[in-house]
Amino acid sequence: MLIDSHCHLEYKGLVEDQQAVLDRARSAGVKGFLNISTKHSEWGQVVATAARENDVWASVGIHPHEADEHADLDIDVLREAVSHPKVIAIGETGLDYYYDKSDRSVQQALFRLHIKVARETGLPVIIHTRDAENDTAAILEEELGKGAFPALIHCFTASYDFGRKVLDLGLTISLSGIVTFKNAKELQGIAAELPHDRILVETDSPFLAPVPHRGKVCEPAFVHNTAQFVAGLRGVSVEELGETTSDNFFKLFTKAAA
Repeated sequence: MLIDSHCHLEYKGLVEDQQAVLDRARSAGVKGFLNISTKHSEWGQVVATAARENDVWASVGIHPHEADEHADLDIDVLREAVSHPKVIAIGETGLDYYYDKSDRSVQQALFRLHIKVARETGLPVIIHTRDAENDTAAILEEELGKGAFPALIHCFTASYDFGRKVLDLGLTISLSGIVTFKNAKELQGIAAELPHDRILVETDSPFLAPVPHRGKVCEPAFVHNTAQFVAGLRGVSVEELGETTSDNFFKLFTKAAA
């Protein structure tokens, strides 16, 4: 049994046939889905889907690409949104200096705002980081100095040094289908060595379909392919990896366990 710890069920490619997408995943052994938002206008949709489906949860937040459009986000709006019973996480948020679609200072300010609410509520922050390792690590270290909060790096593709740093800070790392790609040798080495209690799997669907589905619209069902590949790297069965990552999911997302 597996949990897709990061999917975008409201995105084009999935939303048009959402029920069938969920049913295919369930048939593939996926027992839970964390439906992620990236901007305020999506919050209502992800929460509605989670409210309708027993095995779907929601996360509310602002992606760094959307930061400029949410520069004046009221923290009380985020606080209210995370109070919903099916909202179990905050994000995705973070820093993206690869595309630089939003001003970096605005990205950083919103990242800190999400962290503040995470510290207040105990809900994990789901972090997107690309070409921003130094600033991401610095903000995490500074904010953790103000008080603890749970967090994870989703769709991890960063360096070994960054991985070691965030693990030392207490974060969890989530692996997507990218780990199955031929050119992902460094990532595969990291995946093989991650502590067993700090690893999750995800699809980031409809993006990043794993081998053997590359080039297709990614679906939550494909988390099985990623889990199978990672299990092979770690020398365990896919069943064992599924049990480990599911346990880790509920330990991190305590509101889902409750």
